[in-house]
Amino acid sequence: MKNLKNYVFILCLILVSGLHQNVAQAQDDSSAERKEGPQVIIITGTASGFGKATAEKLVAKGHIVYGGDINVEGNAYLNKIGGHSLEMDVTNDSQVRAGIERIISEQGRIDVLINNAGYGEYATIENIKIDDLKHQFDVNVFGYARLQQAVLPYMRKQRSGRIIIVSSVIGKFSLPMLGWYASTKHAVEGMADALRQEVAPLGIEVVKIQPGAANTGFGATAFARLEQSYIPDDYRAIIDASVKSLENNFASAPYAEDTAETIVDATELVRPKIAYITANAHEIVRLRKEMTEEDFYKMFLNR
Repeated sequence: MKNLKNYVFILCLILVSGLHQNVAQAQDDSSAERKEGPQVIIITGTASGFGKATAEKLVAKGHIVYGGDINVEGNAYLNKIGGHSLEMDVTNDSQVRAGIERIISEQGRIDVLINNAGYGEYATIENIKIDDLKHQFDVNVFGYARLQQAVLPYMRKQRSGRIIIVSSVIGKFSLPMLGWYASTKHAVEGMADALRQEVAPLGIEVVKIQPGAANTGFGATAFARLEQSYIPDDYRAIIDASVKSLENNFASAPYAEDTAETIVDATELVRPKIAYITANAHEIVRLRKEMTEEDFYKMFLNR
């Protein structure tokens, strides 16, 4: 019980203290120089969450937005608001290629790729099903790779472009039940940093978005899958504590619009930052940088 109270208190403290820094960042970026005219943008995972909120904002600002999602019905709103919906399972090579080829055929260029599609598979390290683990990597990591490999030849030819990679603050550390999901985001972080260096001489920019917890329905999906999985009694105490703290964190978290506004900034600014921390995650990132690894994880487990 002491561990649970400590865990919940720390996450709530992080959530509240990070809010002020999120507001300050938005104010700083709002006055910066922005690109003129509409851009041709492809976003993955636009049927819900960050992808949907971002697509709606970018269409409203006059950009040419294509949104890819496996949820065809949920993605149809794009056609009604002036965007373009694409049926796109990011694990399907042919659908990814077809979507990018359609954009090039209709617009002649792609200015921005927003790699966003992903999901969480919460489980202990021992008990996740290997097929589920492979699928999570296929969506969260290899899905990003497929889009980048499809888009980069055109951006290289243009000698311009921007790739915005929606990562996560959990790409900087890890917690019980989030280990395999965190590992996909650690992989994305490493890939993004290398990609930035590889394509910078070609006029192509890479920007990372690192959200904390957000009230998007992401957590509900992950928790539902957890409830369907086998959990040995040996892990029950730490899982119950983790679920309680995470549920509280998601319930109090900002909605998708917080992060979507930052993605819009990363799309439009002439000189964007390399990385943006969103959804009240600044304080946990600061603690991770300033504390030793031993002390950081003691903070959560109170050992």
